[in-house]
Amino acid sequence: MFVLFLALFAKDWIALPELAVWARAVAAAALIVMTVALVVLIGRRMPSAGTAAGRPPMAWLAAGGAAAAVLGVIPLTLPGQRLWPLAPAIMVSVTATFLPPERRRVLIAAAIVAAALIGGTAGAATGDGWRLATAFPAGLVAFTAWTMLGMLWAWDVADRLNRARAMAAELAVKDERLRFAADLHDIQGHHLQVIALKSELAARLADADPARAAAQMTEVQRLAVDALRDTRAVVQGYRRTTLDAELANAAKVLSAAGIDARVEQETSPDVLPDTARHLLGLVTREATTNMLRHSRAQHATIGYRVADGSARIRIRNDGATEPAGSGTGLRGLAERLEQAGGTLTWRHDGGWFELTGSLPLPAGAGAR
Repeated sequence: MFVLFLALFAKDWIALPELAVWARAVAAAALIVMTVALVVLIGRRMPSAGTAAGRPPMAWLAAGGAAAAVLGVIPLTLPGQRLWPLAPAIMVSVTATFLPPERRRVLIAAAIVAAALIGGTAGAATGDGWRLATAFPAGLVAFTAWTMLGMLWAWDVADRLNRARAMAAELAVKDERLRFAADLHDIQGHHLQVIALKSELAARLADADPARAAAQMTEVQRLAVDALRDTRAVVQGYRRTTLDAELANAAKVLSAAGIDARVEQETSPDVLPDTARHLLGLVTREATTNMLRHSRAQHATIGYRVADGSARIRIRNDGATEPAGSGTGLRGLAERLEQAGGTLTWRHDGGWFELTGSLPLPAGAGAR
């Protein structure tokens, strides 16, 4: 666009008969040099394909500045050529795009003042009227800078939006990978722990009670099939853990492990939103798996209630042997509940280890 303006401006005074032939040749060469310099400089300044803007090539910056000076001085010596500051204004604007905002404003202000002084002096010397000769060049420099920097600002905003969109897509992929890893950890950790427990029990019963040993191995086979099915469901993105299923499963599994487990339910979990049922189900599953894997519990209580606009699950056992939160499962679950506006906390209370997860509920979610 600015090259077009330069060509339209230059064609009027280059063809004037009072302009010497050598001056026309110099002006034409300067127009070509400045055109190439503008293409190189603006191309370097405007990022593309996610790449940042580069440093200005100083050789082309100097060549463009010299060409702009020629295209400003020659028409300044001719009568009636008020657009003489166009080429210098364009070059000043291009140079300003490479500067930080503070230095950019200083450069543009200095160019405005210089254009006003040169134009006023030339107008006074030729008798064309110094007021208009002072105000017009200054306004032209300011308008050119405003136009170029405004377009550059719009380009930069569009580039930042494109990069933000690409980053959002990348983060969505990473979040999905984390979700998949957490679900796979929950499924495989739980199933494998129960399989290991029942396999050990079957090995102990093999000689004393073969019938019970066979029953335990049948249960191991069922658990292995369930684990395979759940893993496939996670890969396909269809599986959702639910609190009611995990409460029933926890009581059965803990009892099979010889732990006196008591489930206290004040409200049916099926009145909760799907997200709350899923997350609190994950908490129940992780707590049950950790109890089987890391504790020597004899007694356990699992309490679920809805009160004060939140759903809460509290799981306690009397046999924790590792520091609270030493594994990655609880920390990962805590982050997922925090993203949903809830909390997951754990603490030792005397000889008991207590895990509490809570989630806020929409108004009226637990009223039934």
